[in-house]
Amino acid sequence: MLSSKYPDDSPRGFWYGLINFEHRLPTPDDFKLDRMRKLLDLLGNPEKKLKFVHVAGSKGKGSTSAMLAAILSHQGLRTGLYTSPHLFNVEERFSINGQIISPDSLDLILAKIKKVIGFPECKELGFIPTFFEVATVVAFIYFLESKVDLAILEVGLGGRLDSTNICNPLLSIVTTISFDHEKQLGPTLIHIAREKAGIIKPGVPVISGVCNSGPREVMEDSTSRLGAKLVQANVDFTWDYHPGSFKKTLVVPPSVQIKTREKQWPLMELSLLGEHQAANAALVVSAVEELRFLGVVISDEAVRWGLGNTVWPARMQVMCKSPLVVVDCAHNRASAAALVRTIKESFPEVPRVLLFGASADKDISGMFQEFSGIFNKVFFAQSINSPRAAKPSELLDLWTQNSTGEAFLSETLEEAGRKAFFSTPNPGILCITGSVFLAGEISPILLKLISEK
Repeated sequence: MLSSKYPDDSPRGFWYGLINFEHRLPTPDDFKLDRMRKLLDLLGNPEKKLKFVHVAGSKGKGSTSAMLAAILSHQGLRTGLYTSPHLFNVEERFSINGQIISPDSLDLILAKIKKVIGFPECKELGFIPTFFEVATVVAFIYFLESKVDLAILEVGLGGRLDSTNICNPLLSIVTTISFDHEKQLGPTLIHIAREKAGIIKPGVPVISGVCNSGPREVMEDSTSRLGAKLVQANVDFTWDYHPGSFKKTLVVPPSVQIKTREKQWPLMELSLLGEHQAANAALVVSAVEELRFLGVVISDEAVRWGLGNTVWPARMQVMCKSPLVVVDCAHNRASAAALVRTIKESFPEVPRVLLFGASADKDISGMFQEFSGIFNKVFFAQSINSPRAAKPSELLDLWTQNSTGEAFLSETLEEAGRKAFFSTPNPGILCITGSVFLAGEISPILLKLISEK
């Protein structure tokens, strides 16, 4: 997803040439916050002059961040949003009030960082920073120079040792805990929860959507030890989800009713499909109430508007209605289960076709077990730009061991997309999922195919 067309000595060439753990799996030894401290010291510590909401979790952190950003922006607050990875262009990672950074502004900040650290020698640092470390610094500098009122930071991986954990936030959010990145975070949900809970700071309130018992105890223990207020799902807030519907010609948006210790909120529309998004919305509403306690003015109308108008592509995104084409970024077993549940509750009982591609290190077998009996046909594809992508032949072997449905291989992603699209009957559903890389690369291919139909 990153272009190599830039000269090595250019700002982009410098940045894109750094070690990128989105392309190469890191080891636990690759994460050290001391590196970020040294890097930020050289650049004047912009993170110390900003106000943050810090968001971690196994899934849902991007959607949660986007919902909260939409609410704060509608309120009139200058709101920064830092997320990763991106779908189409690297600039998407840095936005203010829904507007992504311009390429020129990004290049200027990268040039400043490159000069200050003395790349390539980096003598004062004593190390060469990674792609994500530099990206996080870009976010801090951009938000400071743009005078944002509040910046929302999405954790890249884990939490405790993630580059974003250098911040001292007003509020922390932990969305969910499920199996993902076990090699880096640990083999059990308890291990993973401890890494996520690493973003909790002394006295800083925490909104938690963690519902599984072991990880929940980790959240409770961590907040108690650090003297941080804890607001928990199914304890301090609940929600009632009303599924959306894409059946026949009728399109009904989903909605949610949220109850907190403060009040019963009215039924509010959601722009994002799925009960998991209702859970994310409940987290966001609880976060809004906590921010109010901290003195941030946020109206009920801003909450209603933000939940109903959040734009977050490739999250159960309907890209075509004839046939139905849905693109999602599900990349672990828990998110695959959420995808299946959403398809069953919001879409008609019609033939279902799957186009799938994923990173080889993911729990592909677990995802396929969730998909068993759901799809009539499956087409396997390999991401063009992800070195970690599993080969279609490997996916086929795992599919035959774990799921049912006729399976097909293709030489290229474009061929897989074309075969899957034109093999989907009308009425029928084509679901495309497995990774952010796949979602980003398939979207322009889809638009071309839709125009041909």
